[in-house]
Amino acid sequence: MSLWSRIVNVLRGDGLNREIDQELQSHIEEAIEQGRDPAEVRRAFGSRLRMREESRDIKLAAWLDSLRADVVFGWRQLHKQRTASAASIVSLALAIGAATAAFRLVDAVLLRPLPVAEPERLYFVATTYFDREGRPDYRDDFDYPTYRRCRELITDRAEPMVVGSVNNRQEVRFEGAESERLRRQYVSGNVFPSFGLKPELGRLLTPGDDVTPGGHPVAVLSYDYWTRRFARDPGVIGRTFQMGKYRLEIVGVAPGGFIGTEPGEIVDLFVPAMMNAEALDSPGWSWFRMWVRLRPGVSPEQVRQPLEAAHIQTLRDNLKNFASDTPREAIERHLNQKLILLSAASGASNLQKDYQRPLLILGLLVALVLLIACANVANLMTAQAAARSREMALRVSIGAGRARLMQLVLIECAMVAAFASTLGGVFAAWSAPLVVSMLRMPEDPVRLVLETGWRELAFSFALALLVTLLFGLAAALRASAVQPVHALRGGEDSGAPRRPMKLLLSAQVAFCVTVLFVAGLFLVTFHRLSTRPLGFSPDNLLVMDVSAQGQLPPEAWFHAADELRGAPGVLSVGASGWPLLSGNRWTGAVRLPGQRAEAQGPYMLDVSPNYFAVMGIALIAGRDFRRGDRQHGLKAPAEPVAGVGIVNEAFARIYFRGENPVGRSVDLLQKRDLAAPVEIIGLVRNSVYYNLREPLRPMVFVPMKERGHVTLLARTAVDPSSLAPTLRQKISLARPGLRVQQIQPHSSFIRWRLVRERLLATLSLFFAVVALVLAAVGLYGVLNYSVTRRRREIGIRMALGARAGHIVRVVTGDAALIVCLGSLAGVAAGVVAGRLVGALLYEVKPTGLDTMAAPILTLALVALVASLPPAFRAARVDPAQTLRSE
Repeated sequence: MSLWSRIVNVLRGDGLNREIDQELQSHIEEAIEQGRDPAEVRRAFGSRLRMREESRDIKLAAWLDSLRADVVFGWRQLHKQRTASAASIVSLALAIGAATAAFRLVDAVLLRPLPVAEPERLYFVATTYFDREGRPDYRDDFDYPTYRRCRELITDRAEPMVVGSVNNRQEVRFEGAESERLRRQYVSGNVFPSFGLKPELGRLLTPGDDVTPGGHPVAVLSYDYWTRRFARDPGVIGRTFQMGKYRLEIVGVAPGGFIGTEPGEIVDLFVPAMMNAEALDSPGWSWFRMWVRLRPGVSPEQVRQPLEAAHIQTLRDNLKNFASDTPREAIERHLNQKLILLSAASGASNLQKDYQRPLLILGLLVALVLLIACANVANLMTAQAAARSREMALRVSIGAGRARLMQLVLIECAMVAAFASTLGGVFAAWSAPLVVSMLRMPEDPVRLVLETGWRELAFSFALALLVTLLFGLAAALRASAVQPVHALRGGEDSGAPRRPMKLLLSAQVAFCVTVLFVAGLFLVTFHRLSTRPLGFSPDNLLVMDVSAQGQLPPEAWFHAADELRGAPGVLSVGASGWPLLSGNRWTGAVRLPGQRAEAQGPYMLDVSPNYFAVMGIALIAGRDFRRGDRQHGLKAPAEPVAGVGIVNEAFARIYFRGENPVGRSVDLLQKRDLAAPVEIIGLVRNSVYYNLREPLRPMVFVPMKERGHVTLLARTAVDPSSLAPTLRQKISLARPGLRVQQIQPHSSFIRWRLVRERLLATLSLFFAVVALVLAAVGLYGVLNYSVTRRRREIGIRMALGARAGHIVRVVTGDAALIVCLGSLAGVAAGVVAGRLVGALLYEVKPTGLDTMAAPILTLALVALVASLPPAFRAARVDPAQTLRSE
């Protein structure tokens, strides 16, 4: 009989038994019809049950049949213990769902390869440096002149490519339609051929589109945008649209599945890098990542070495722009920058850089919660195995081997894991998009493809198998080690099953304390950053990013601000180069006359008159800027122009030892040994500048100069968002050519800067609550099982005069011992975890053991509540009834 037929027969169940019985009966009847004695015939055939079993073994796969029988029996056991089974499945489902959601996020952001040819040969170039706090970091943006030099060095070893950063606010206008904002990405013409991509429609960009700056007005739509905007209309080829000063023609559609090179962004529009003509000959204008595809047989180190040599030479050449009295520390920090190659197999984006470490930490928290849930279910299964010792003894007595008993228990555990995985998958499908929505502000959401493919299915299967082994192996070993004679006589070792259960529960408590401590770190960090003094008032402050066609003098921008002041609800208006906390920064090199420059220069910002009043930054001494004040600079290559400036308290403390700096002068370096004098005319309070994580830095405010882009700030008497349409219209009417790129309340910048901390605090708090609930359920289960197994002992104690209070103390004492042992281990693990988190996330400050008090007290309270029901149940034991029943 074929293997397939034997497998099919397993699924037939009782139908196969009836068929075998009918076949045996037909043979018996045939023998009787031939004249043989019926009694003799039946004796000759022997036991019908034995014949049926032998026939079944021939007609079906015995191992598969045993699995089927174990599944049926396991379902009956789960149905028999409905409450305990439901608690196990739900608690395990939360942990599995969290693990699955975490994997989907990590896979989508960090692991999933790009849908291109041989992604493992793709790398991008980055340079390492140390930030202002001395912490290692890297930057991966370059200017086009640097790309030209690097291209000449490595063409024989790799194919360099320009892969621009995605601009999610590119304004375009199709014929006969309103303006819309698209996600645009500049790429060099060799990107699509190097990726091995084929067009869905038309053609893709080619090296022929990389020749003339501004001379290739073509574009390729992404498949996603083509579907969403044009409903896959093939007539889109040849259509034109306006983007800035260029009119571009659509020449093709990218293949489906390719959404760009930056995880977290789905590109709408691919444009030749040559169309960013203004940036092609601008050293220092960094706007793209430099990717390379290694040629066959070439290692990353062979490509890095010539690039590193050129990079070192560039750093040395740049020393000629340093002042002769530049501190040695600053020079060494400059020369210690290294060039590295990082894998681009999964793309490259700021989202990866910002969330690589937080996702790792969340993965560790999920693993701890999963271990807690597995320990919880393992305790339940161990208790059930101990309660079924007589059943297991009977199975051994009739011939079941140890492996057969282990299979029986593991199948039951696998069913629990399967049900939990199904519920966990539903939970992950809901929670993963929710977490993605928390990665950024609603105005600029992260766009990730959370697809369910073979990778997710493989992870789910592996996780279910791992979970089955984690919580099922102990119960299976316990069940298979039963001693038939001892168990059938009613004897039991009451301590043996409780010891591993208590060890598992202590491990649960230790993991729980660790999760609580890490969650506390994230909550304290979020609270500290969200409540730190800003130095200005963000309430009722509207920020408007305004651009012009070309450079405008300060007076033109002041006129636009004057137009806004007359709007109803507007109290005051100011302007600056960019808003505080926007992520932009300008660092200057400052020195006092006759002294050396500091190793780290102050932050700088150009602002208009009335800026400090609008922002709510207090003026301590001196005066505000006036119209006519001018910014320092160079009138000719070697002719500095003096200017005026306003500094903050941190600047006065570092450069003037806390003395009033008004009326004094500093030199702002323009070129090597060439400085422009700046007279300090005012002193203001400290305020944050770049982000909320760094300390308050020295700052120098200077008057505005000619600009093509300015941020207008309006202090309003009402909700600033309600005035946005009116002010947008007024700016358009103030001067032809002015366009509002973006308008939003200043409070959104603060929320933006706290997105990562809010995400970590929210998720870690959720995991802490889940860990507490699981620990409480586990403690209740172990104590309840202990009371059940010790009923005789408790009855004897009470018969000998023990009071109910003593029994309660005995039971709660067990809980206290378990919590204390687990807490001690959790404290040690929490300290290690805190240091690890502090090393990965610099804004999180590891604290001392005193911060363990809150997690331990919380856990102790939860443990007390969980231990009271079993304790009171023990105190209500009737000694006479218990001893009679025993």
